[in-house]
Amino acid sequence: MIKKGFTLLEMLVVIGIIAILVSLGFASYSTVQKKARDAKRQGDLKSAQQTLEQCYSVNSFQYPIISGSPGTITATCPAPNTSITFTLTDPIDSGTYRYTVTSSTTTDYVITADIESSTTDFSVRSQQ
Repeated sequence: MIKKGFTLLEMLVVIGIIAILVSLGFASYSTVQKKARDAKRQGDLKSAQQTLEQCYSVNSFQYPIISGSPGTITATCPAPNTSITFTLTDPIDSGTYRYTVTSSTTTDYVITADIESSTTDFSVRSQQ
């Protein structure tokens, strides 16, 4: 009488192949997540730059004061244009990946975001 079934060796080979495929999928998924967060940071900074330039043009050619803390940056145009505002919050909100205000005066600004998938940072500057 012959028993039908899989041997232990066949089962181990199949489990090993599945483990390799899962680890490859996880690595590529992790990379895609990092790139998506980086794209969000860059888009947020471009949007903030446009908002600051709009505020500059309607506020006697001065930028608003930018306040920041690790992971969040906020700016509101002074009166009477207080409807022009933005708040940037980092996608993972950690100390490693944060927005940093390097200059915050009424005539010039630079906002920098740490990029996960690169060693260089992404910055936006005043256009005036």
